[in-house]
This record gives sequence, C-alpha cells and structure tokens, in this order.
Amino acid sequence: MSRRADKASGGGGQADEMVVPRSVAVIMDGNGRWAKRAGLERIRGHERGIDAVRTTVTECARLGVEALVLYAFSEENWQRPRREIDLLFKLLTRFLVDERGTLMDNDVRLLHSGRRARIAPDVLRLLDETIALTAGNGGMRLSLAISYGGRQELVDAFRQLAGRVARGELQPEAIDEQAIHDALYQPSLPDPDILIRTAGEQRISNFLLWQVSYSELHVADVCWPEFGKEQLHAAFRDYGRRVRKFGKVL
Repeated sequence: MSRRADKASGGGGQADEMVVPRSVAVIMDGNGRWAKRAGLERIRGHERGIDAVRTTVTECARLGVEALVLYAFSEENWQRPRREIDLLFKLLTRFLVDERGTLMDNDVRLLHSGRRARIAPDVLRLLDETIALTAGNGGMRLSLAISYGGRQELVDAFRQLAGRVARGELQPEAIDEQAIHDALYQPSLPDPDILIRTAGEQRISNFLLWQVSYSELHVADVCWPEFGKEQLHAAFRDYGRRVRKFGKVL
C-alpha cells in the first residue's frame, strides 16, 4: 500500500508532502541523447546512467518502496550495433559486481525479468550469483528487465499455459487473469503504482504491458543520467496528487 512521506525533500509545508508508492517501474531513457549533447560517445551516457540507477535504488529503498523494476535492456535493443550491445553488457557485468555492496547495505533483493537465451553465459553467471547473494534480503525487491519485452513476456506466459493444457494439468476454461498473471516472469511482484519515464517521451515502449494497465504515468523531461533524488521525489509528489479509481466511480 502507498504511504505518505512528509518533508522528504527538505523544507516544510504541504508542498513537501509526497506519497511513496508500493511499486515503481522506470523506463530509463535518454542516455544516448545526454551523451550527444555533451559531445561524448553514447556509451558515456550509459556509464553516467549507472549513477542514476544507484541513486534511484538506494532512495527507493530508503523511502520504503517494496518493488522497483528498471528497464535495462529490451528485446528490441538486440537490434542495436554489436559494439554498443557488447559495451552495454560490459557495464551490466560491472554493475552486477560493483553494486553488490550497495544491494546488501540497503537490504535489496535482486531479481531478473526477461528471456535468458540470448544473454551470454558469463553475464548470466554473474546475474545468478548476485541474485543468489541477495536472496536472503528482506527489503525492497529490485528486478532488472534485461532482454525483456512486454509482448514477449505474454507470449512466453501463453506458451507456458498452453503446455499445461496439453499435458492435462490445466483446463482451458480455467485460464483467467490470475492464471496469466501467475505465468509472468515475476508474478510475486505487485503491479506498478507508477511508471516513470525520463527524457520526455510519452510511450511505454513494450514495457510491462500486462502489469501497467492501471499504473499512473509520470514523464520527466530530464535524460536518465540527470535523474536524481529531486526528480524521484517530484514523481512521487505527482503520484500523490492522482486519484486512482480503477474504473470505479468515487
């Protein structure tokens, strides 16, 4: 359940009050654009983006967010130049090792959402090691969406359900919303209360298509490397002003 956090950004008064969502999802957009504006290679933007990841993870954990999903690498990203893909996964492997202390210090449990088939074995090994290392942590759950696509997740869920039907484990008429939900990559995570996207883009880009059906959308104009506590708090204050009706009349 969402809860209020008073004066989280300093100062006083009602303007400083914000509501901390139970579950947050983030589309981390604009690394390349930030680098281009700075006259740097695109990969430098991704490097700077790691600082924003660290800040967002630690601040969400501090505020009491229960679940955070970060869109790290989409299925569509496999179409990028090979050099950029290789550099992105080098950054990911560095993150999986260097940030283990951050995850442990903040009691964060790491999870993975996405397909594993195209991820290199050495990356999978580090990912699985970090997941195992943090498995006993009881604080915020952080899911990295790597080789992830919302449509692909639904395809995989439907294939899983079809297999159960073929084996006689499930009757077709028993397939309902809960059955589909339970077949998703991380069914234990609550649906996001808020979906944050940076760099001013107003689309969800094949991210958590099932889960964000009733999520509030917050678009930040800054590119991801510029996203910090101030922008996160602004998103939560914006969330606190929303009236969530879920199709009902209040």
